[in-house]
Amino acid sequence: MLPTFSPAASASAKPPPPRPIPGSYGPPVLGALRDRLDYFWFQSQDEFFRRRAAANKSTVFRTNIPPTFPFFVGVDPRVVAVVDAAAFTALFDNSLVDKRDILIGPYNPGPGFTGGTRVGVYLDTEEPEHERVKSFAMALLHRSTQSWPVLLRAGVDAMLDSLEARPSASYIVPLQQCIFRFLCKAFVGADPSVDWLVDRFGFTILDVWLALQILPTQKIGLIQPLEELLIHSFPLPSFLIWPGYYLLYRFVEEHGAEAVEFAEREHGIAKKDAINNLLFVLGFNAFGGFSVFLPFLVAKIGDPADPSGLRPRLRDEVRAVMNRAGDDDAVFGFGAARNEMPLVRSTVYEMLRMQPPVPLQFGRARKDFVLRSHGGAAFQVAKGEVLCGYQPLAMRDPEVFDRPEEFVPERFLGEEGRALLQHLFWSNGPETEQPAPGNKQCAAKEVVVDTACMLVAELFRRYDDFEVEGTSFTKLVKRQPAPSNLSSATPAATPAV
Repeated sequence: MLPTFSPAASASAKPPPPRPIPGSYGPPVLGALRDRLDYFWFQSQDEFFRRRAAANKSTVFRTNIPPTFPFFVGVDPRVVAVVDAAAFTALFDNSLVDKRDILIGPYNPGPGFTGGTRVGVYLDTEEPEHERVKSFAMALLHRSTQSWPVLLRAGVDAMLDSLEARPSASYIVPLQQCIFRFLCKAFVGADPSVDWLVDRFGFTILDVWLALQILPTQKIGLIQPLEELLIHSFPLPSFLIWPGYYLLYRFVEEHGAEAVEFAEREHGIAKKDAINNLLFVLGFNAFGGFSVFLPFLVAKIGDPADPSGLRPRLRDEVRAVMNRAGDDDAVFGFGAARNEMPLVRSTVYEMLRMQPPVPLQFGRARKDFVLRSHGGAAFQVAKGEVLCGYQPLAMRDPEVFDRPEEFVPERFLGEEGRALLQHLFWSNGPETEQPAPGNKQCAAKEVVVDTACMLVAELFRRYDDFEVEGTSFTKLVKRQPAPSNLSSATPAATPAV
């Protein structure tokens, strides 16, 4: 459990003076190594932060974060961990924190993975290039609004066709293929089908490219101590992915030429940098984020137990939209995702709260400042210190959320539910705020939620019910025609799988 604060303290009119941040980094080398082994071996990531919060009786504390010793030269693992919703907001204040080269923490995989370009996510808001790159990404997303729902529908239909043809197969690979092909068309304007190698292996190249960058910071479940010795002890080299990256680079250069020229003409971004930024947004932000989040969403909705009876309610809401449209084959667009399916949207928000695609957010203090938490608690942060916000705990803060550890699909419905959106931080900013060239909030914040809603809607357009175990559909009940269109002789639908 996280430490809680008394109502009396929370209501105090005069905040107490700041106090030193509790916790310890331990002795040099040994302290960081101990924390690394706890993080990867002896505890889960969640347990790592929970235990330290409990031990320090504080939701703000000092600790070390991997990767560390022995071969991560120049990486300082010391951070100030933040695991409550109130203090977490400091990570979004550009006047307080610098986001330069700190996307996944003190460790930076380096420009070798991005064609020699410092891509937008590694730039701080005070760097002039940041505004150009962020504006370019936002403009591309805006240009794709008309085609996005149509392309998603086509991709999801193809994915589900393949899954129906292979009963009980895992949906991870078909889903990743769907995401990759759809994003290439919608965001880059390039159809992978024109290049057999890219169409067949593009998503696998991105998987390897992502893994080489983030594996030093991730627990993957190999037998210990092999995982510590082989994965977490040294940076993984970028040259291993150069052939695959070069293949995707040439694909975007040739078949995404319109987007590249748009970057050069309208935003003053050099061709090489435009292509590398496109690949990063496509591969890391979009493909990587969806590949993490959407399987969790599908599995949660498809839970065979379905304790809250969620699936029938989602199905009824989706079918009501279809009935109002008067066309069972009408494409679910952004309007329907945002305004006509409140329970679907709340369910997506709740999944983002429970399983954010990126669990950690980082920022380096620009200056000395006071970090304020619940109950008037205040901590003195020194210039240059790295803040490490752990979202899964911050978004389960008992001071903010009722039943914080439970999945509650209706949580964000109604006025009270909408008020909670300010504490939903998955996009590197509150859900109530919008991405802009001058901030670090995800440029595709709205599109991510809309896309997840459209995926759920497409599932219930096609199926009356479905169940998931692990990463496989174990039950797919095809949609039956409306009762008014059925004759007495029509047999009942049977599960497709």
